[in-house]
Amino acid sequence: MQPTLLSTMTVRAPSPGLQTAERIGAVVFVTILTAVAAQVSVPLPFTPVPFTFQPMVVLVGAAALGARLGAASQLLYLALGIAGLPVFATSPVLAPGAARLLGPTGGYLMSYPFAAFVAGTLAERGFDRRYLTAVVAMACGLAVIFAGGIFWLAAFVQARGLGAALTEGFYPFIAADFVKLLLAAAVMPSLWWLARTR
Repeated sequence: MQPTLLSTMTVRAPSPGLQTAERIGAVVFVTILTAVAAQVSVPLPFTPVPFTFQPMVVLVGAAALGARLGAASQLLYLALGIAGLPVFATSPVLAPGAARLLGPTGGYLMSYPFAAFVAGTLAERGFDRRYLTAVVAMACGLAVIFAGGIFWLAAFVQARGLGAALTEGFYPFIAADFVKLLLAAAVMPSLWWLARTR
């Protein structure tokens, strides 16, 4: 196991209590970033699933925090949404609050903690320190998000099966998400470079 970016930065804290406070603050910060990214939402006419920047925030945040704290940040995000806070993507067709998890985007949302755990685990093994391995770590996390979303669409939301789920929940997004992934993968090696220069 290698230290995450967060653990590297907080190890300089003068007391364990301050270290803990910094880690809690980092988890809350990633939760807030996820909620903000949800508001940058573009509805598409041919699918109930909107285009958002959330998956990239989930993956970059998890790489910085590590597996457990990354997953915790997404569990907190879901808890805030279930409680009725306006953290989910605004949509005229998707239900607000807890009912959002039962709708067509529920599988994507519920997969965020698992995707964060996967990306964070790979970051704890040093995958986030070089660009190509960061791409691999984030691609694994993104695969978890797509798998959860497509499975949910196919099994619980639509009676038309896997083909329709892929048409509405995968094909329209994969190219754009891959480009976003390539850009997001550059974030962590850059942050590590800055941390080393300091």
